Parts: sequence; C-alpha cells; structure tokens
Amino acid sequence: VFISFDHEDLDEVNLLRGQAKNDKVDLQFDDHSVKEAYDSTNADYIKRNIREKIDRCSVTVVYLTEKSASSKWVNWEIEESIKRGKGVIGVYKGDTPPAKLPHAFQQNGCNAVKWEHSAMMKAIEDASVTR
Repeated sequence: VFISFDHEDLDEVNLLRGQAKNDKVDLQFDDHSVKEAYDSTNADYIKRNIREKIDRCSVTVVYLTEKSASSKWVNWEIEESIKRGKGVIGVYKGDTPPAKLPHAFQQNGCNAVKWEHSAMMKAIEDASVTR
C-alpha cells in the first residue's frame, strides 16, 4: 500500500505502520509511502518521486482527518492513484469519519473504513481486486 496523509498526522500514521508490523496482528502490508518529506521545493521532483512509490502499490490508503481533507498533496495523491489504476480506500480513527473529506476522495466515491484491523484488511483486499 501507499499511505496518503497530511504531514501533521505523521505520528498517528507511524502508529498505523507499527501496528501492521506487530506479529500478533493479522494485518500485514508493504508500506511504500514517503517516510520523510522530500528536501525540495520543486513540485515536479516531489511528484515524480511520489509517483514511483504509488506505482509499486496496488492500493492507496488515505488517512482521513480534518487536516488531510484540505491537503493539496493528499488530493493529488488520490487523483494520481486513481489515474494510475490503483484502488483507494480511506481509514479513520473513532466511530465516524471526519465531517470533511478530501475532495478527490468524495468525487471518486472512495470507501472509508474504521481504523480496525479486520475492516482495513478487507477494504485493502477488496480495493486491490476491484481497482
């Protein structure tokens, strides 16, 4: 998977990454997302490198928060993932998704699931098959 998120949500995304590596959990995925921000202000360079990461994946998982809803990069990553034939799902913490979702996520009718292992595994599997 490629994980799309707003940089301000990095600590929570790192928790998700850590849970996926836990031996006691059935959730397992290869995370090809950007671990550290690119040291560049060149948007073309950043996009090229992100595209390479997305190309290695079958599914993009969008971490849905109020911050990701307004992130131009999250919206671009969703659009780019869909353009490249990747499945896209959203994951949120809590009982309900945030009131505001990224425009590209809503526009493309992407599915959102609760941050819960069995729900995420099924959504990733389904998105991989139906992309």
